[in-house]
Amino acid sequence: MSAEWRGKWALITGASAGIGVALARELAAGGANLVLTARRRDRLESLAQELVAKHKIKTAVFAADLSEPSAPEKIYAFTREQGIEVELLINNAGFGAYGELPSVEVAKLLDMVQVNCSAVVHLTRLYLPEMVKRRSGDVLILASTASFQAVPYISTYAATKAFDLLFAEGLAEEIKPYGIRVCALCPGSTESEFHAVAGQEKFTRKAETAEKVARTGLKALAAGKSYVISGLGNYLGAQGERLVPRRMVTRIAGGMFKPRKD
Repeated sequence: MSAEWRGKWALITGASAGIGVALARELAAGGANLVLTARRRDRLESLAQELVAKHKIKTAVFAADLSEPSAPEKIYAFTREQGIEVELLINNAGFGAYGELPSVEVAKLLDMVQVNCSAVVHLTRLYLPEMVKRRSGDVLILASTASFQAVPYISTYAATKAFDLLFAEGLAEEIKPYGIRVCALCPGSTESEFHAVAGQEKFTRKAETAEKVARTGLKALAAGKSYVISGLGNYLGAQGERLVPRRMVTRIAGGMFKPRKD
């Protein structure tokens, strides 16, 4: 499946940890060349060296912070300068924050919207015209099982992921006539640094591996699906919510996520 992109260039945001690293390794094993971008250059360079040595692929590293509105343009300019034709764009970068909204820093909330939503739209808009012109290309967008409902105490994060899901689904239908595939990957709890960054370490039970999530997403994209939920339990949970009143679903989620008093 990952050989679908053999010899082609894939760009992965948030490639320094978690699902981003797993996606890079899966694609490299299939012979894809990689543009790796994230904030931490040392991690990107270490990963690039590993993948070049193991799979004899080409890599390019560009450190960028997607909370900065200018970052997508800088990434795009870098690939243009390098003469890299991106056939697969993976909008993987994202983060969350846990707690009651008034307790979360305003800057963190706005950065979350910038990284999880604005940067996704910006990067996709930058690379899509070239794909349309070639009449080939793929876009994978990291959404979440939180895309399917409101989730108190991670309200902003869930809302950003609902945006990502709907953006991907709409875009998939819109540009299908050009031979371009778009898929939203919706993982549940995943073994990564995400929960530590978001302050949600207690919600890591029954977590899937990042490797399984990565394979699920790439397989669904190659199959032409507009979205995929990773894990049977996550799928049943997301679909089962449709049978229950929305307010009840939100109330149940609020009970699960409510901070415990010591």
